[in-house]
Amino acid sequence: MNPASPRPRCAGYGSSTASIWVCKAVDVELQLTVENLLARYVHALDDDRLEEWPEFFVEQGRYRITTAENFERNLPLPIIYADSRAMLRDRVSALRHANIYEAQRYRHAVSSTLVERLDPRTARAASNFQVVRIMHTGESMLFAGGRYLDRIRLDGKDPRFEEKIVVLDSRSVDTLLAIPL
Repeated sequence: MNPASPRPRCAGYGSSTASIWVCKAVDVELQLTVENLLARYVHALDDDRLEEWPEFFVEQGRYRITTAENFERNLPLPIIYADSRAMLRDRVSALRHANIYEAQRYRHAVSSTLVERLDPRTARAASNFQVVRIMHTGESMLFAGGRYLDRIRLDGKDPRFEEKIVVLDSRSVDTLLAIPL
C-alpha cells in the first residue's frame, strides 16, 4: 500500500443495502484479528459454550437473523433480533432452562473474510457460512447457509461485534431456530 494512502480503497458492488466490497490492499493484522474473532465465535457455538456467546458483543450490540430476500428489500422483520448483550443472555437462559427443542448441535464452516477498516475503532467484515446440524441420533444435514455481515469494535482489549447480521440464503428454516448462528 502507498504510505500516503491512509487505508485500503475498497470497491463495492450490489444494491445499496446488500453491497459487498473488495479491498485491493489487506491490513494483515486487522484481517487476523477479525478472522480470530469469527473463529472463536463459531467454535463457542459449535462446542455448546452458549454462555460465552453474548460476550462476543459490545454491551449494546445488535444481533439479527434475516433472509436474503428481506435484507435486499430492506424489510425490518427479522427471524431473531436482539439489541443488547442482556437480551442475548436472556436468550441463552431461555435455551438452557425454558425452551424445549430436540437435542442438536452445530458445526460451522466459514469462508475467508473480507475486512475493511472504517475508522481507527471500527471495521466491517463479510463472510459466507454453512451450518451442519447434527441431531442426537447422529443424523446430520445442511441446516443453514448464507453470510455474516459484521460491524466490529476494535478499541477494547478484545474486538467485539457492534452488529452481526446473519443473512440466510433461504427463507425456509427446517425447524425451530434454537441455537444462535
